[in-house]
Order: sequence, then structure tokens, then C-alpha cells
Amino acid sequence: MFDMPTILNSAARAASAKLAASLGLPAFEPGWVWLAGAGPGDPGLITLLGLHAIAEADVILFDALANEALLKFARPRAELVYAGKRRGKPSWKQADISHALVSLARKGKRVLRLKGGDPFVFGRGAEEALELARAGIPFRIVPGVTAGIGGLAYAGIPVTHRDTNHAVTFITGHGIDGKLPALDWSAISRGSPTIVVYMALAHADELAAKLIEAGRDAHEPAAIVSDATHDEQTVRVTTLEHLGRDAKESTAPAILVIGENVRLREGLDWLGVLQSGRTLNPDPLGRIDIKHAG
Repeated sequence: MFDMPTILNSAARAASAKLAASLGLPAFEPGWVWLAGAGPGDPGLITLLGLHAIAEADVILFDALANEALLKFARPRAELVYAGKRRGKPSWKQADISHALVSLARKGKRVLRLKGGDPFVFGRGAEEALELARAGIPFRIVPGVTAGIGGLAYAGIPVTHRDTNHAVTFITGHGIDGKLPALDWSAISRGSPTIVVYMALAHADELAAKLIEAGRDAHEPAAIVSDATHDEQTVRVTTLEHLGRDAKESTAPAILVIGENVRLREGLDWLGVLQSGRTLNPDPLGRIDIKHAG
């Protein structure tokens, strides 16, 4: 269950429609399904096309991680359906969601599937799109800002920096059976200096052990970003060997990041400056030659 949002007034909706028209955004036609990413949490991170989809849809099936404030942009008579999944709580089965998308589209509805983050990044968007393709239902994919990039940016941790890493690996810590996936951990360990892990809070201890066994430095910097981009966001900076311990004191949803780029947070925690006046270290990696500093 969720609280029904306050729908925007007609003037605000007209302004949204004018913006869509000025940008030449595509029409949301009856009988179509759009699978859109809502971003990692902050409603300001949704794309204009995603916002346009919300404003035009007849039915919106939204996930637990999609910020419900965005539903204020829905049509006054739009049907809002919660179709989220939360660990340990009653949830829709994936097959039921896909069936609902097909059924509603066949009734001539403009159907929006609104997902947290990006629908094609560990979001089962591809599974739903393939079901639509099998049923002959036309669909559009609207990418979103994924938490593994946007969430880390709000934590002051860049996924890449030329002084720490030229590659990054994204993995999920939650397999189809609910366990840590059976990956080639040796290859993951060697693959790139930075590893970003989704949905791994419950398996952080096992994850860290596998990476250390595969050759990663136990003292390597790591961080846990909970409720990324929300007002409640928290960031725990730790090390790989203590990742499991600190995960037990963190809340879901959370993104884990492992790598030297975590150290850059000391100089890039812009949100910490805004919220608590944190003083940033302009040389978090200790590489500026003092004699040549400006």
C-alpha cells in the first residue's frame, strides 16, 4: 500500500506538456508499454522523457525504488499500481507483472512500467520487454540514471578517475535463487580496479571473502551507500576485510563499491559540504607536489 500522491494542478500539467512539445518528445500511443527508469531516488534525477511518460500514461506500474513523489505528475485519472519487490515482504511475481503489462496494453491503455534506476541494469526490464515482444506489444525503453553511477556521485565517489581506474565492473550480489551468484571471482577480482555491487548487503561478508581469496587486497578501500540520493542517504567508508561487518550495520537498499576511487570521497563529498559543512581535502590521493601547488 502507498499514500496517494497529490496530483499537480492543470497549469503545472500544461507546462509539462508544453516542455514535451518544445523538445519534440515522442507521443505515448494507446496500446504501447514504456519501460522507464526513475533514477536512483532523488526525483530530480529522472529524465525529461521519463517525466513525460508519467504525465501521459493511463496506467503506471511502479517499483518500490521509484520515488513516489514522481507520481504527482500522473494524469488525474491515471491508475497507479504498486508492483514493487522487497526482501521478506509479499510481492508480485515477475510473471504476473509481465502478464499485467500485456493485458493492459491489449485493452488499449498507455502503460508505464516505472522502475528505480535504469530498467536495463539489474532491473529485469529486459525480461519484461521480451515478454512484450513475444506478445506482439509495441514498447519503448526509457533509460534512467542507475544507482551504481548516480548514487555514488551523490556519495562523492566517482566510478572512474584516471589516477585510480580506467575500468569498472558492475555485478549483482543477488542471484535468481537469492544467493550470491556463482561468478568467476578470480576474473572479477582481476577484471578492473573498481567493483560496484548491487543488492549485495546480505551477502557482503561472503562477497568480500571471495574477492580476498581471489587476490584482492584485504585493506583495499570500500564503501556502502545506503538510500542513495535520498535525504536519508548514509555512507560508510570501510575496507574490504570489514565490508561484511559494516554491512550488518547498514540499511537496504545499498550500493557497495570497492577500489581506490573510494578515497576520492575525501575531496569530492559535495553533499557533505552542503549538509554539515565538511571540509574537503583537495588532494585525497596525496599526489600533489606541495612545492608546485598553486
